[in-house]
Amino acid sequence: MKKVYKLQDLDCANCAAKMERAIAKIDGVTAASISFMSQRLTIEADDARFEDIMKEAVKVCKKVEPDCRIIL
Repeated sequence: MKKVYKLQDLDCANCAAKMERAIAKIDGVTAASISFMSQRLTIEADDARFEDIMKEAVKVCKKVEPDCRIIL
């Protein structure tokens, strides 16, 4: 399944790259990309575990940039 999410308060392109790499390493994620300019996260992951994967992605993003939120 592939979904696109809006990011809020993403202030740094370097942080976006760090978050993208960290999300891509989550078990079950096929592909992940973050566009700093459009403030969007595109994630492709296993359908059966998608909700759990997104919870993990939110935690990863909070570690890299605490102010950033993924609008689910």
